[in-house]
Amino acid sequence: MTTFVDRVEIHVVAGNGGHGCASVHREKYKPLGGPDGGDGGRGGDVVLVVDRDVTTLLEYHHRPHRKATNGKPGAGGHRTGAAGEDLVLPVPDGTVVLGRDGQPLADLVGEGTTFVAGQGGRGGLGNAALASPRRKAPGFALLGEPGEERSLVLELKTVADVALVGFPSAGKSSLISVLSAAKPKIADYPFTTLVPNLGVVTAGSTVYTVADVPGLIPGASEGKGLGLEFLRHVERCSVLVHVLDCATLEPGRDPLTDLDVIEEELAKYGGLDDRPRIVVLNKTDIPEGQDLAEIVRPDLAARGLRVFEVSAVSRKGLKDLSYALAELVGRAREARPKEEATRMVIRPKAVNDAGFTVTAEGEGFFRVRGEKPERWVRQTDFANAEAVGYLADRLNRLGVEEELVRAGATEGDGVAIGDEDDAVVFDFEPSMVGGAEMLGRRGEDHRMSELRPAVQRRKERDARRRDARQDTAQREFEEFDPFD
Repeated sequence: MTTFVDRVEIHVVAGNGGHGCASVHREKYKPLGGPDGGDGGRGGDVVLVVDRDVTTLLEYHHRPHRKATNGKPGAGGHRTGAAGEDLVLPVPDGTVVLGRDGQPLADLVGEGTTFVAGQGGRGGLGNAALASPRRKAPGFALLGEPGEERSLVLELKTVADVALVGFPSAGKSSLISVLSAAKPKIADYPFTTLVPNLGVVTAGSTVYTVADVPGLIPGASEGKGLGLEFLRHVERCSVLVHVLDCATLEPGRDPLTDLDVIEEELAKYGGLDDRPRIVVLNKTDIPEGQDLAEIVRPDLAARGLRVFEVSAVSRKGLKDLSYALAELVGRAREARPKEEATRMVIRPKAVNDAGFTVTAEGEGFFRVRGEKPERWVRQTDFANAEAVGYLADRLNRLGVEEELVRAGATEGDGVAIGDEDDAVVFDFEPSMVGGAEMLGRRGEDHRMSELRPAVQRRKERDARRRDARQDTAQREFEEFDPFD
């Protein structure tokens, strides 16, 4: 059964915002006490948080779909809906968040580091918040925004100071078990280690971590063996330790050849040329291993490499090795730039930035893109004519109508707001007046009267009554005799 997973794809959905409420205060002797509809609550966020107690992404391998809770709708009496709860997902230290296109979005290093993977939707405004001197009792409210929906790739890159690299069965697991308190699985067959092991070493006043990177063989950088799966765990390490087997019985293998092969794979993977190297000649407690170590040591020293002869069984040379690693780790830590507090950067919007764009897409069709127009469309209840009229007013005040006219749009042209997958299409009908003087009864807007048969019938009835009153008045005037 799989117990270690260092790369998963997850699908997160933030909570939707609650809808606003359209309500009018009513009590005895006060049938129309003014709008009192409350706002909807915001949707919950999906947040990734580094947790030191989590060491694998296995939980998201089994359950890749995660969703935060929605915000509650508003209610009458100026009651705001409850906000949705944030969904907190713990991830291991060293997790890299990638988009579906492979672009890095966040590098989560350090206990408590957070990343908002999905932003919850805003709650819709109630009609109490939409009231104005010209629109005293709105018969509509705004809808809540949908939560952000994203597919992400999580990759775990082990956060360690020292990486032990080498062929299978070179003794890396044995070495990490005697250098630290780690208890990895150890056996006398290749690929015993299937997951990176992490151990903490104390050398004097320096405490550092050592990672055992398994599965490196010729062709690892091209996907052979397990090396490609775990080479990413070497990226964060400050020091590379080549563990070379001096007692191998495999034909065609010797410490120098093993070193060249592993270095070639590291070079193909890339990005590791600047890391200091140390060579460990392991299994020198065996007479043949000691003899081979004495033969290859001068060649390794000629390459400028520090060489240590050790034995995980007899613990020979381990103290010198641990202090040498502590020295290199200390230098690497001193060379790192000091972390500075995050500065708040304020980028004011340009004076000529309208916040939206209008582009012509073929003859008689235009597309409007922008954060505000697209958000307003998502919050509009198109079953309510007054809400649609309110949307038209907002777009007009933003300058969308003026920009459409400037782009060549004429009455009857198609106008789409949003991207191709989720756009709302209108027939362009330019207007030279605002929206308040167009309002009729609550929930109505004469610009949308053709969509409401009941409204049209009522207007025709009112027109007939008005004509009848005018005829009666005219007849009475004609029949009036001032000398009677």
